[in-house]
Amino acid sequence: MSVSSSPAVTGGVATAKGFRAAGISAGIKPTNKLDLALIVSDTPATAAAMFTLNKVQAAPVLVSKEHLASSGGVVRAVVVNSGCANACTGDLGMTDARTMAAETATLVGCPAEQVLVASTGVIGVNLPMDKLKSGIPQAFAALSIAHGSQAAQAIMTTDPFPKESCATVAVGGKTVTIGGMAKGSGMIGPDMVPSATMLAFVTTDAAVSQPLLHRALVEVVDNTFNAITVDGDTSTNDAVVFMANGASGATIGDAEYPAFVKALNAVCLELALGIVRGGEGATKLVTITVSGAASSAEARKTAKAIANSLLVKTAIHGGDPNWGRLLAVAGRAGVAFNADRAKVTIGSTVLFADGRPYDDRAPEAAVYLKGSDIAVGVDLGAGTAASTVWTCDLSAEYVRINADYRT
Repeated sequence: MSVSSSPAVTGGVATAKGFRAAGISAGIKPTNKLDLALIVSDTPATAAAMFTLNKVQAAPVLVSKEHLASSGGVVRAVVVNSGCANACTGDLGMTDARTMAAETATLVGCPAEQVLVASTGVIGVNLPMDKLKSGIPQAFAALSIAHGSQAAQAIMTTDPFPKESCATVAVGGKTVTIGGMAKGSGMIGPDMVPSATMLAFVTTDAAVSQPLLHRALVEVVDNTFNAITVDGDTSTNDAVVFMANGASGATIGDAEYPAFVKALNAVCLELALGIVRGGEGATKLVTITVSGAASSAEARKTAKAIANSLLVKTAIHGGDPNWGRLLAVAGRAGVAFNADRAKVTIGSTVLFADGRPYDDRAPEAAVYLKGSDIAVGVDLGAGTAASTVWTCDLSAEYVRINADYRT
């Protein structure tokens, strides 16, 4: 069977065949902005999901995990609200999450266990269920293949812009579409396992077995959503959901898997980088590559440490080519490190190598740091493994947003 990939195309979570979406204002946010999203598959879809590893898990995370286990990974719909996280809300929060699923299931005509729930917003606040009970029917009535963008807007909190992505793969003469949407701006340091928040919802019209779908999601999330950070904080509500309904008539097996995963990775990476670009107060997208590590795990650990360093992030924001901060983080990351063989680069400029600085090159690096897309590299001099992580700079605007987030 022939398989080929095509470039990314315009679209989002409702672009794959057999999926519809909606985004409406239910009145959860005081500004009357869109705050309730609904995604529905016309037929039962196979689903895989990954959730936060935070030991404090919000009610919608717990309910969605229960529903996936009960349904055997079959999903018809996902209902998402913004403006309230429904986290740390006790038994009432669990009841409210289950009610959201039940209300949606009645309209869709499926068991409640085939509906997943997600919420994002302030922790410790109960959902205004009267508004949700009236809003869910409105969202159901608004479902359309043309309303993916409204859904992407409805899941936003402090995000400065919606995040959507889409790609296609040709499988045996049929076109398979993968589309998705995501939100996230602050409290972004995803840490998820198979099982201001990072939420992502991805759909495909290919038929994929649950084990293979799960394998694809785990593989892709590790190199996309789990490889980004804005501030290093892992939310109580983080979730990534991937649904496959087979509406295209194409089936993904082992032979088609590589091309399928390549397209899925393209979609998820675009969404993940959108989250970083839209980080609270962000002015620069920063790509951090750690090489010369003893293992991939040690390379990732060091890259995350650099990405979450306040000193590194503020230096990049200020355009200061302070290579010493990068080197210092690498040295305290708790990994194999050889300072005599290490190297630090900002852009293509080498500022430290083999135990000696090259400060005469600092002006060149300072000019480079004026850009909006920045790359920095650290070679640990201890092996051959590498890892890339994406983050953003840290500005005074980040402090302003988070200092009065509730007040």
